[in-house]
Amino acid sequence: MARLFLVRHGETELKSSERYWGATDVALSALGLAQANRLCDRLAAEKIDAVYSSPLTRARTTAELIASRHNLTVTACPEIREIDFGRLEGLTFAEIEERFPDVAGLWKKRTLKLAFPDGETVTGFNRRVSRFTKRLERHTPDETLVVVAHNGPLRTLLCRLLGIGLEHRWQFRLALASLSIVETYPEGGILLRLNDVSHLVGL
Repeated sequence: MARLFLVRHGETELKSSERYWGATDVALSALGLAQANRLCDRLAAEKIDAVYSSPLTRARTTAELIASRHNLTVTACPEIREIDFGRLEGLTFAEIEERFPDVAGLWKKRTLKLAFPDGETVTGFNRRVSRFTKRLERHTPDETLVVVAHNGPLRTLLCRLLGIGLEHRWQFRLALASLSIVETYPEGGILLRLNDVSHLVGL
């Protein structure tokens, strides 16, 4: 495996900081693009060998900006799309509590049994995202990879890479346009940096 830069996309036109957008393909806002360019500057001096991205526009745009600084192409990976929230797409948590109190109750309990109406189950989602690690195994330890995705997939990947139970995925906080760094070894991953947003100062 390799050294991993795990990047969450920035703010979107439909306010990902406030609303749950999963399968819906929303674009980055002007602020999100500014955040993505700060990430590009942050990673410009790094040796990067490959860039992977969720195929959703908000992640792919961020990934393409980063890749362009290193003359790389982006590999789109459907495994790391955000979870499909089904009928909860676009709602705030307050709206979910009002319209879907049973779902909100399970969500608060941080249970892996959570299922979104007309969307995905958390168990199925984790299984899908976990398949992405097979791509990472193709790389050698001296390579550095960028993975641009969403809050949900990145939290699941962190659990897989660090060898901890998926029930702990809820205990990671990943802000929009944040950077986390993991070094991977046969014995397991080492978390070097988590939820770093120092590059966003002043925005």
